[in-house]
Amino acid sequence: MIPAFLILLSCQLAGETAARALALPLPGPVLGMLILTAALALRPGLQARMEPLAQGILGNLSLLFVPAGVGVVGHLGALGQAGLPLMAALVGSTVLAIGVGAVTFAAVARLTGAPK
Repeated sequence: MIPAFLILLSCQLAGETAARALALPLPGPVLGMLILTAALALRPGLQARMEPLAQGILGNLSLLFVPAGVGVVGHLGALGQAGLPLMAALVGSTVLAIGVGAVTFAAVARLTGAPK
């Protein structure tokens, strides 16, 4: 699992280095993820090597929500003051995202000639 973690961090480092060196408007970790995706597509054997690490990360994904929960509790006063606008933004963005997803799905289905 250590070599797989090294590959993951190397891709992130390469993405961060490229983003900063080329002054790209794309975050380094996102660029690193694209590099890793390309490497996985070009070298099928790499997937088997990365799979245990991916399963381990996915198995502990809930731990990544702990900092967000601590942030919410830490700023509960500010959230209480701006509760109504935050709730409106949350509901509005959710409805908008669902609507855009539905329209996009319908457009792609129409373009590909999918049966109704």
